[in-house]
Amino acid sequence: MPAAAAFFDLDKTIIAKSSTFAFSRPFQAGGLISRSAVLRSAYTQFVYLVGGADHDQMEKMRQFMSQLVEGWDVATVREIVADTLHEIVDPIVYSEAVELIALHHAAGREVVIVSASGADVVAPIGELLGADHVVATRLEVGEDGRYTGDIAYYAYAEEKAAAVRELAEERGYDLSACYAYSDSITDLPMLEEVGHPSAVNPDRELRKAAKEREWPVLRFDVPVALKPQVKGPAITAAALLSAGGAAAVGVWWTLRRGRHEG
Repeated sequence: MPAAAAFFDLDKTIIAKSSTFAFSRPFQAGGLISRSAVLRSAYTQFVYLVGGADHDQMEKMRQFMSQLVEGWDVATVREIVADTLHEIVDPIVYSEAVELIALHHAAGREVVIVSASGADVVAPIGELLGADHVVATRLEVGEDGRYTGDIAYYAYAEEKAAAVRELAEERGYDLSACYAYSDSITDLPMLEEVGHPSAVNPDRELRKAAKEREWPVLRFDVPVALKPQVKGPAITAAALLSAGGAAAVGVWWTLRRGRHEG
């Protein structure tokens, strides 16, 4: 088994939007939600993208998600996600994140997505991105195959850190050799679990925490279609990460920015 892994938050770290609400319009087309719910989802996402996801915002999103999905047929949700996955996700994936995922794979590390969004959305996205494992929020399903509106497991804050520790024990990762990436201060516990944390598109509080801890701060701002990027130049730079260390991320980032700015 690999001795280390790279743990990635999903929303605003790998993709440019909230995965929870990215499928609002396909869900409306599939008869799951109303137009007013789509508009509310769009507003919630706007607030999230502009203001970041502090604890209060994440709690509001959790409550909204619980109320929104109550009564949805799980099989229908999975079918809609499968049918629209490329259409919805491809244009909002950060090319920088795709390159970094490829770097870690090329260096022999497993890639793990750890997200507070629902597993029925996150798991297909993880498969699309080539992630080895996915940790995500699990919604409770009734005997009728519909969401009850309750959350069985919420992959958030300290729960993310606990999941990282559990997976490390199960897979034999050396956490001091592991990497983690996130945009939100709510993921500080997860970032502190690994030897090589980085803040990606950080909110104000995480930026402050990263500066205090002298962590790398990365800016991902080029969402592009996924498929043309999968075989991008990251593989040729794999040696940068093969030796490990946060400095290698900085070297990769400098080279990458220079390539796009040159």
